[in-house]
Amino acid sequence: MRSAISQRTAVAVPADAGATPSRAIVRRRVSAELDGEFVVFLIGMRINRLWKIWSWLPVVIAMGRMQAELARDPELGLLHSANFFSGPRNIMTVQYWRGFDQLEAYARGKTNRHLPAWQDFNRTKAAGADVGIWHETFVVKGGAYETLYNNMPRYGLGLAGRIVDSVGRRNEARQRMQNAGVEA
Repeated sequence: MRSAISQRTAVAVPADAGATPSRAIVRRRVSAELDGEFVVFLIGMRINRLWKIWSWLPVVIAMGRMQAELARDPELGLLHSANFFSGPRNIMTVQYWRGFDQLEAYARGKTNRHLPAWQDFNRTKAAGADVGIWHETFVVKGGAYETLYNNMPRYGLGLAGRIVDSVGRRNEARQRMQNAGVEA
């Protein structure tokens, strides 16, 4: 399924006409489906010294610019992205990518915003301890996951892929995992 990414919110919205708007509450039990293998990429930063705004603010700005770039060009492979904040120090982004090759190509691409931001961080920030950055990458084999959303707007993997009713063989978590070929 082709996805278009909203520039304003960086939320994937399926291009098909029958798509449920991302804010509309789906008033039933549903699961998410995404064909084939995909990548869940968690990336974040921790502000270690809040008072050193001049040190961590450029990292926040660079992160926003990268997200805007990805939102403008779905061909880069990002399916959906959402930001989360934990207290005043921690920012995390959860991203769903079509595959690891697309994620790596974006990270290493000389014309993309990531590579110069990464090089600048290593040159100007890495030696200090004012701000820390991290990431975790998970390659998810086709069908080797399970989800459930009940009385929720489309969320997470449900925005990266499509939603289906959680009935029959999708009724319980164990069934959803076994249907995917995962021993549960």
